Formats: sequence, C-alpha cells, structure tokens
Amino acid sequence: MRIPTPCGPVSQAVHDHLTMLRPLPDLLDAPAPTTRDHALALWTLYELAYRGFDGVDPDLEWSPEVLRLRNRLGRDLEAWLREAFATSTGPRDLAGLVEADSDVPGVARFVRESADADDVRRVLVQRSIYHLKEADPQCFVLPRLGNAAKAGLAELQYDELGDGQADRLHAHLFERAMEAAGLDPTYGAYVDEASEETLTLSNAMSLLCLHRRLRHAALGHLAAFEATSSLPSADMVHGLRRLGFDETVALYYDEHVEADAVHEHLARTLCELETGGDPQLEDEVGFGAFVCVFVEERCAVDLLGAPVPA
Repeated sequence: MRIPTPCGPVSQAVHDHLTMLRPLPDLLDAPAPTTRDHALALWTLYELAYRGFDGVDPDLEWSPEVLRLRNRLGRDLEAWLREAFATSTGPRDLAGLVEADSDVPGVARFVRESADADDVRRVLVQRSIYHLKEADPQCFVLPRLGNAAKAGLAELQYDELGDGQADRLHAHLFERAMEAAGLDPTYGAYVDEASEETLTLSNAMSLLCLHRRLRHAALGHLAAFEATSSLPSADMVHGLRRLGFDETVALYYDEHVEADAVHEHLARTLCELETGGDPQLEDEVGFGAFVCVFVEERCAVDLLGAPVPA
C-alpha cells in the first residue's frame, strides 16, 4: 500500500520520517483529535502494525520515535473519547447503549429508503478503511484474555476469518463487493478520500485492541459492534437490491445479517467471562461500547452529507 498523502504538519512529519527518515518533531502542541491531520497521522502510525507501506522500512514499526509519537497521539484520542463518555447523558452500560442505538436512523436506513447508486459508492469508499481489514484489530486481543474468553473470541474470529476458507473471509467478501460496485478493491486505496470521522473510527478500534490495558474496552466495543450491525446489514441488502447492484455487493451484508446476530450473544458472553462481575471492568466494557456507538454516529453524520469522491 502506498503511504497516504499528508494533510497537515503532523501527518507531513510522519510521512517524511517514514519515507526519508527525517526526525519527528516534539509536537508539544499536537492538533486536536478531531482534526484530519491528527487522525491521518495516527492512522498511518497504527498501520505499521498491520500491513505497512510500500518503500517504508518494516523496522520502523518498533522505532522509539514512532512509538513515542503514536503513544502521544493515541493518548490524546483516548482522553477525548473518555471525556465524551464522562459527559454523555445517555446510557453507560453495554445493553443500554445498544438499545439506544437501535432507535437512531443511520446510513443503512438511508441506503434502504432513499440513497442513489453514487450515495452507496460513497458509503462503500468510507467503509473500506475498516472493512478491508475486518477482524484484524481484534486478533491482537486474543493473547491478553483468560482461557474461557480467549476460546470464545477465537470462535468468533474463526467465523469472521472465513471458517478456514480464504474466499469466505469477511474482508475478502468486501473486496469483491467493492469490485462489483465499480470501485478499487485494493487495501488502502481510498485512504486519501477518508474523512476524519472514518479515520477516527478505525483509530479507535486500533487504540483499544493494541493496548493490553484496554482489553475490556476492546471487548465492549466488539460486543456493541456485533449487536448493532445485524439489522443495518439487512437494510443495506434491501437498499442494494432496490438499486439493482450486483448480488455480490449484497452478499457481504447478507452474510452479516445472521452471523452478527449469533456473534452478538457470543461477544456479550466474552465480556461477562472477562469482567467476572467487577464493576470497574464492567465500566470499561461500557466505555468500549460507547466508543463504538459514538464514532459510528459521527461517521453517519459525515456520510449523510459528504460529496462522492471522483
């Protein structure tokens, strides 16, 4: 994958360090987590832990300078998310957050009822930033869990990763959906078109899954993600068929209608197994669930008003 085009001083500094080994600045006045410059810089640094970039030395993943900046930007993102959680007037527990989210019309409802083909392609472009590496972040969580929760997460991941069949990986199904919709299915092809909200959604997942101390929040995020995707997936299928898209596009979402309903129960069980009724850990699960719903709602607001990329 090519390295993203910088959009501000921090992402430019990251780009120059990774491609030309220029020193990274101290960044005492780093941009706010809600700027695209911050989001793109952090996304680029996190991506070194996934597939990396063409022409970038793989050893830079563990460079002290890279880790120092990644930690700084990641902590800024976490502090912003925790502040949003602390000041939220809505539910704070997993069940309450999921129930409240079910009453909020989102992108899938728009696709079902009134979107046109360009709207759908715009949605797929933004969704590709995560869906082309679907289930990858959660793999980092596995070694950090107790035996029972680890076995449960492995079961869920096995399904997400195609039950041992490469052509059934959910990420691969999304590749095929992109191609059938006339879009570039290459991993990371649309990073330059990704909004701050889309990048932050991906970054939040990486933040929770790459830090052992945040493993309970990662499980809460996963549980909320699975619990809030089955019905929207059904809406997407309906909308895609209404617009006459190739059935390959609908197949990705159709796969999630039933699978995510099963995964929801399993993911909730994982949270219970790993927290053991500890109120503090349950609050972390709630934080993770909040993050999932919160960043998705921000993406929905962005997607329902952004232009279609050329």
